[in-house]
Amino acid sequence: DKPAAAAPFKMVLHSDIDLLNPPKDLEAKQHKRKRLVQSPNSFFMDVKCQGCFNITTVFSHSQTVVLCGSCSAVLCTPTGGKARLTEGTSFRRKAD
Repeated sequence: DKPAAAAPFKMVLHSDIDLLNPPKDLEAKQHKRKRLVQSPNSFFMDVKCQGCFNITTVFSHSQTVVLCGSCSAVLCTPTGGKARLTEGTSFRRKAD
């Protein structure tokens, strides 16, 4: 009775990566200052209220509670990092 072998995983060595054209998934995992081209993790997004379907622009790392302009419903609440959207609200990342 041998224990089941662990699933084989692909080990990526630093010497196996093309440093000028790194894979997108590897770039996304890296710290914002360690990427090939520095870019922030934060973004602006359009949030649609679940009650009145009004669209409000919200910062992804908002540090205050964001309310809907017309019905005063809570759209998102702050956490330590990214803001947490209220259940039922939908969002779309704003274009650059």
